[in-house]
Amino acid sequence: MIGLALHTSSPELGLALTDLDAVTRHRVWPLGRDLTQYLHPCLAAFITPYTWADLAFLAVAKGPGGFTGTRIGVVVARTLAQQLAIPLFGISSLAAIAQQYLLSSPTATKPTIAVSMQAQRGEVFGAIYQPHVHGLTVAHPEAVHTQTEWEACLQSWPQPYHLITAEGGLADSVMGVLSLAQRRWNAGDRPDWQTVLPFYGQHPVR
Repeated sequence: MIGLALHTSSPELGLALTDLDAVTRHRVWPLGRDLTQYLHPCLAAFITPYTWADLAFLAVAKGPGGFTGTRIGVVVARTLAQQLAIPLFGISSLAAIAQQYLLSSPTATKPTIAVSMQAQRGEVFGAIYQPHVHGLTVAHPEAVHTQTEWEACLQSWPQPYHLITAEGGLADSVMGVLSLAQRRWNAGDRPDWQTVLPFYGQHPVR
């Protein structure tokens, strides 16, 4: 059995796979506007030699990020999870970035992590997380802030934190998506595909 993660909330496609034991791999494709055309072929090639029947769970970056890419990824993940009758984990793109940082710094002190990402009209998406045995605890929920509001939030934060400003290469955090989903899977969480909705900043859109 395997777990599979998708990240389409940027101009790149990121896929990651685990056999739920020791083998984990990932790959990123710079598809841009060709995402719709090549997503399914990339998925089919990436999971080889496994088949769809081998999937134990799916995970998807649900945003924030690009509107079209995020929507495509969530729709594809929901459809696959429904057809295969398997759990689907919707993972915040910001949480995935924070988890990716933790994965890349396994020996470092695990600090509180603040993540920001550029939004529209000069605003920013921002969230703050604390490392937890089952992944991350949300200390400040993801939301859209003005730059001034976000800076004020950070300045008033009562403890030290590591700030990550997300720019390019967001699909590389697909390993963060997979890691957070697998931790929840190992803890016994089995979310239904219907619970996963894209997050565009203001509210989920069906």
